[in-house]
Amino acid sequence: MSASQIQPAPLPTAEDVDAAAARLLGFAVRTPLVFSPVLSERMGADVFLKPETLQRTGSFKFRGAFNRMVQIPEEARAAGVVACSSGNHAQGVAAAAKILGMPAVIVMPHDAPALKRDRTRALGAEVVGYDRRTEDRDAIARAIAAERGAIMVPPYDDPHIIAGQGTVGLEIVQDLAALGRVPDLVAANASGGGLVAGIALAVKRVAPQARVVVCEPAGFDDHARSFRSGVRERNAQPDGSFCDALLAPTPGAITFEITRRIVGEAASVTDAEVARAVEYAFRELKLVVEPGGAVALASLLEGRLNVSGGTAVIVLSGGNVDAETFTRCLAAA
Repeated sequence: MSASQIQPAPLPTAEDVDAAAARLLGFAVRTPLVFSPVLSERMGADVFLKPETLQRTGSFKFRGAFNRMVQIPEEARAAGVVACSSGNHAQGVAAAAKILGMPAVIVMPHDAPALKRDRTRALGAEVVGYDRRTEDRDAIARAIAAERGAIMVPPYDDPHIIAGQGTVGLEIVQDLAALGRVPDLVAANASGGGLVAGIALAVKRVAPQARVVVCEPAGFDDHARSFRSGVRERNAQPDGSFCDALLAPTPGAITFEITRRIVGEAASVTDAEVARAVEYAFRELKLVVEPGGAVALASLLEGRLNVSGGTAVIVLSGGNVDAETFTRCLAAA
């Protein structure tokens, strides 16, 4: 088949999110939706938190990885899977592989937090390091997959990954419905955009008027710039923020096709503002959140989300932070 004949991957739907929820039942944690009186009083709105810090492996990433991998036919599982990640997708893939009895190889940058590398290995995965400034992680992963006959599990730009992450949004609207509410705003962190794209699919089906906002570190606001230009923009540098979970070079092709149509709004915050949010979550909310998991919370606290009245949900996407970074956030704030 020629390149011109290759069909693009189909866009996932809200129904695909429903199917993912059925596959994840009994494997992923249904994280609680927590009302925050302190944030609600401060913001003049009813603020709920979705702490994916409590998810299996400490971030939402397990959802998408498992939904993708559980659909691999039994006869194809022996060759295993290969993935690229700075840490959270790595752990999600490794955990899913362990459950499904599959070998896993994770291509991780040398500067990934040691905590994330160690936990990935502890889950049974093989870790292959690379230099994010001089080497192409995708080329390394493709070579390993070709050599071993393994299946690639992308971190975000895959319909099944997006549908799995969308179960975060499905749980949000279901839990709010039980309270007789619908969301007016849902804010989530973004790297390649799989989480926010999936959330938007689930939320917009129930609450088409709701604002879904992409939250990014300053200097890595590729979604915001892409929304303005209408094409996928790239970040100028591969690193430079301590939000290591959110440093994808550009929005995914599939994720952007979704978010440009039904999201289109973004906010960004500096590392210093993120550090204050990490400290605030610990001090006021009694939650441990990693920098990349606290960007939406920082956007709320810094007034970037224009919240006034209504019902707002902030997704805390991960809690895999090492002691040194966490202590630095507490001291800086």
